[in-house]
Amino acid sequence: MRILFLGDVVGRSGRDALVARLPTLRAALRADLVVVNGENASHGFGLAPDMARAMMGAGADAITLGNHAWDRKELIPFLEQEPRVIRPANFPPGTPGRGAVVVEVPGNRRALVVNVMGRLFMDALDDPFRAVQAEVQRHRLGAGGTIQASVIDVHAEASSEKAAFGHSFDGLVSLVVGTHTHTPTADYQVLPGGTAYQTDAGMCGDYDSVIGMQKGGAALRFWRKMPGEKLAPAEGEATLCGIFVETDDATGLALRAEPLRQGGRLSQAMPAV
Repeated sequence: MRILFLGDVVGRSGRDALVARLPTLRAALRADLVVVNGENASHGFGLAPDMARAMMGAGADAITLGNHAWDRKELIPFLEQEPRVIRPANFPPGTPGRGAVVVEVPGNRRALVVNVMGRLFMDALDDPFRAVQAEVQRHRLGAGGTIQASVIDVHAEASSEKAAFGHSFDGLVSLVVGTHTHTPTADYQVLPGGTAYQTDAGMCGDYDSVIGMQKGGAALRFWRKMPGEKLAPAEGEATLCGIFVETDDATGLALRAEPLRQGGRLSQAMPAV
């Protein structure tokens, strides 16, 4: 299975780039499954239903969220209606929405997508490791199993926590990928047990910025520590950042993992087809 995961979509620049480029990109990579983190799509904070529909219309099979999941209140009822948009699975029981979805993939195949949020330097939530373990144990991976691939989006601040996720689930899932810090890391790899891993996929947004936000207001927050410094998304050309993984349908494990960076300011990277 060919899997494309794209990091946090930030603001209008990221949304417009994603919707415009994803159909061509999906076709060029012959991607079977596309997963997008959309939690910063609305002015950098949250996701609106119409934005989710546009992303899915452009080719996203599932959309994951994170700590800004509730910033657009109109998304709450939408989460109950649209199972392909998922919030972190380790929110407490009774929280609206779902933390995982099984997506139908061409070739009569199925893929599990799980979203969790880290706890180091983040909101206090339930244990994300046990939340993922519970979802993984519900399915059998590989040929003849209930799923042929699995993607875990770990929305977390600390690189150590994300790395621990990768090694904890190595050999049990197809891909563990980090989001939230908006900077693509160079450690994309296939771990010894066969799980593809990257500490952070980066963002889909303008990199002439402070992690997607306009430089002036963001920098002043560090200089002055004054209340009221407002953040707004940067509006220059976006770079689409993510990771491309090819898996073996027999095992559900990764054969290769390559970075993707298209458009904007960053050095370009296009996975081999």
